[in-house]
Amino acid sequence: MPLDHYVTLGRSGLRVSPFALGAMTFGEDPGAAGASVEESERILKHYLDRGGNFIDTANFYTNGHSEKILGDFFRSNGGRDRVVLASKFFFNMHPGDPNGGGAGRVAIRKQLHETLRRLGTDHLDLYWMHNWDRNTPIEETMRVLDDLVGSGKVGYVGFSNVPAWVTAQAQTMAVLNGWTPLVALQVEYSLLARTVEGEVAPLARDAGMALVPWSPLKNGFLSGKYRRNVQVSDSARAAFVAPPTEEEFGVIDVVNEVAAELDASAAAVSLAWLRQRPGTVVPIIGARKLEHLESNLDEVTLTHEQLAVLDEVSKPELNYPAPLHGELRAMLQFAGATVDGEASGIYPPLLQSSFRY
Repeated sequence: MPLDHYVTLGRSGLRVSPFALGAMTFGEDPGAAGASVEESERILKHYLDRGGNFIDTANFYTNGHSEKILGDFFRSNGGRDRVVLASKFFFNMHPGDPNGGGAGRVAIRKQLHETLRRLGTDHLDLYWMHNWDRNTPIEETMRVLDDLVGSGKVGYVGFSNVPAWVTAQAQTMAVLNGWTPLVALQVEYSLLARTVEGEVAPLARDAGMALVPWSPLKNGFLSGKYRRNVQVSDSARAAFVAPPTEEEFGVIDVVNEVAAELDASAAAVSLAWLRQRPGTVVPIIGARKLEHLESNLDEVTLTHEQLAVLDEVSKPELNYPAPLHGELRAMLQFAGATVDGEASGIYPPLLQSSFRY
């Protein structure tokens, strides 16, 4: 899908590209497999020239260097007001300062102040809570985020890596109190990581929140570089990440087969599968080199048959109670059965006994 075919982010009026550009790889902080300033700017310019407008970073990416690269770029080239700029708070950038991170009132305000300074802007279009702060009441977090929206320093808010029950609590609290609601959830989601479909994805669809997947290529496993009995030598992550398992290679093989059918990259196929999931799904694509970005942006539409094949080979095992609300629910069809489940004899004996009262 072209980057200038914008979608609304959840139940909001915020229009974003169908793929966000992730800036986690921007900067060469020691120990991080990032891109140089020059390469980062090339990647960013190419994304913007293609019509992209959704850029995602975080305060601690490359120890703050990612935000500074973005700030310097827009200061020199202009165009800040034409993009949807998102960053995150949570991780402590000041070891020894107990309020340097987390999701408390003081911590969030401090982190936002420093993020805006590095980005050289007076507002964020979207502010994510990067993780769940177990030590802070969720009402405190939601209240201060609402204050920041009211002040004009933040446009919209979202959660990342937060349990579904905490997210549901926060969203209900926001709606009942007239506070700013969550418009999107940033989650790990790919053909090799589908457990989000148990709780978080259904919650997002029900509440009208978009899903913004990170690692949509699962550490590059779905990029096309990884094949059986082939040594990967041109991936910075290969040295730090264990190779795919036999089960993961089963999915990778099918992705590569579909890519060959379409004469497209495996990365583009994997991203197209995400884009064609139910609800609004806006994957984050990251790149250390310009050619990585270009291969991710190939325009691909999967057929129903190709989607079915990919769905089946990557089908996840979900925790209870998800199995009771998927295929089993469709089979039971309570609306057309008697309460004790014995109508028409359509249920196995185990199910009949399980649903008697």
